[in-house]
Amino acid sequence: MKQSMPFPLSKEKTFFESLNDWIGDIFYDELPEKGYELRDEQIFMAFQVEQALKEKSVLFAEAGVGTGKTLAYLLPAIAYARYTGKPALIACADETLIDQLIKKGGDLDRLDELFGLNLDVRTAKSRDQYLCLQRLEAAQKVSNEEFLEDVEVSLPDFVFGNGSMQSIHPYGDRSDYPELTDDQWQQINYHPVYNCSACELRNRCGQTLHRKAYREATDLVICSHDFLMEHLWTKEARVREGQSPLLPETSLIVLDEGHLLEFAAQRALTHEVQENTLVNVTDRLMSDGVRVETLQLIEQAVDLHSDFFRLLRKQAEDSGEDRRSIRKSPELLQLGKTTVTVLEAILEELVFESELYTIPEYDLRIAEEYFEQYIFSMNLFTEEGDAVNWFEEKDGTETLVIMPRLVTDILQEKLFNGHLPIVFSSATLSVQKNFNYIAASLGIDDYQAFSVPSPFDYADVMKIRSHPVLQEEKQTVLEQLLAADEQTLILFRSRSEMAVFKETISPELQKRIEFEGDRELSAVVRDFQEKKFSILCSYHLWEGLDLPGDMLTKVVIVDLPYPPKDPVFDAKRKFAANPIEEIDLPFMQLRLQQGIGRLIRTSRDKGIIHLLLNEEEWNIRHLWEPVLPVVPVNN
Repeated sequence: MKQSMPFPLSKEKTFFESLNDWIGDIFYDELPEKGYELRDEQIFMAFQVEQALKEKSVLFAEAGVGTGKTLAYLLPAIAYARYTGKPALIACADETLIDQLIKKGGDLDRLDELFGLNLDVRTAKSRDQYLCLQRLEAAQKVSNEEFLEDVEVSLPDFVFGNGSMQSIHPYGDRSDYPELTDDQWQQINYHPVYNCSACELRNRCGQTLHRKAYREATDLVICSHDFLMEHLWTKEARVREGQSPLLPETSLIVLDEGHLLEFAAQRALTHEVQENTLVNVTDRLMSDGVRVETLQLIEQAVDLHSDFFRLLRKQAEDSGEDRRSIRKSPELLQLGKTTVTVLEAILEELVFESELYTIPEYDLRIAEEYFEQYIFSMNLFTEEGDAVNWFEEKDGTETLVIMPRLVTDILQEKLFNGHLPIVFSSATLSVQKNFNYIAASLGIDDYQAFSVPSPFDYADVMKIRSHPVLQEEKQTVLEQLLAADEQTLILFRSRSEMAVFKETISPELQKRIEFEGDRELSAVVRDFQEKKFSILCSYHLWEGLDLPGDMLTKVVIVDLPYPPKDPVFDAKRKFAANPIEEIDLPFMQLRLQQGIGRLIRTSRDKGIIHLLLNEEEWNIRHLWEPVLPVVPVNN
């Protein structure tokens, strides 16, 4: 049902003239009357968004912390959605930021309450954020862990056919299981190897029910960058196969924390070959009556696959990073090519097996789809192309990852094609007011941009202390900084560096700390807000985390957030004329600004930032000091 416009339309004015007037009335009159302070930076941004909607252009909207960016883009977006009859799409960097936007008392709640808009807001999370009933059943067959039974007991009655059809509702979201660790969740969530279209449970699947719900949105659909990219990459194929696209047709796109879009685009085009998956898939084919020729080929493929991963482990360089570079020896490449040849032969044999009905149809379709994906991925790895390859442990499984180095051409074709207005919103989109870095990385040639500062007087409310120390002394200094019982966020450059700290802290300190990954992240953040513990350790929350007032009074940055020495950034460096200036420094400067931006969220906040700096980091202070909001004091 189409929603009514938040302001009247007339023949005397165009929609955009009326929108312009409405924005002025809201920000200059109505909000101050309701007790909100007038912010010139926020008003300027709202009018710039309105102009981008009118011209269907790409807009880089960089506005400092405290500007009120969310309100500045939401009001024009909602009005435009109702005018066009298509919802606006708000894409956040990840699911944690989605939860912050839609939480009770958040920006959307306040907006609805202030203006009585009767907002229809629905979330569309990435597929791995939903429970898979098939994987839950498979996990229960090989494990008796208590959490599996707890998840099964929590399922709605209609999943098992016991409830009324009228009681069917969305369920199975990651946030429904806050006490599960990431490792536990990754045993039962959606996995690409499972064929949803052939699943007999799909009509009672939580992911399917969520999708049906958000496709009917009228005002706002909120998703992650990852899910938006997956939608764009799969849209044409899904339509060809008679399926609906993952997301509905929208009127505009807002990319919140838009500086992270490139990484989401690369992830969406990434292909993976996991060590355990081939064995699991082929096990499902071992039914009575399967022809000897097929069984022999399957055994050969499993042996070749095992040999490939055995050699892959040896030739993956141990750099201390999660992503390990791979030395492509002739033997490794030949093993990959031979495995592909055998899998192609198995696909031919499965045509005969399907006519004999010896293999259940669902298992057969999973195998066929997986073998085709495996062959495509391995061919990318063995060919001399422009892909970036690495080896890592993912979801507890050793994984070969193949990712495109550049996504600019595909983004130009599928996203930045002039069909929709697109707004990037973030406090850090430029490097010292220059937007070339982000525009070039995304292949955007034509855009509008502006940068407005934060309205806060940082000199009065924030202190930054720099601690020049030896790298091996950082752990000791960090523990000293945690002696006082303050609400503290510790930001690590990577998961592995956080894991080292986690392994060495004292039991007494452990009682006051929670680590990202131990539970569902939005639940951890909520408990931190409610002061159920005082120290939050993360490698992920450099951006978007909103903890005003005394919810957060101290931020410790353990290392300057340079990009990792991994294959992805090594590929970027390889093709840059000056890798340090073009790749490493802009990334570090943007991420450092984001991390510092977690501390002061309102005009009433106060707090302190601690930077732990080894000798190398200290010696280049002329490169990072200019991006800090206040001059640091040396400890």
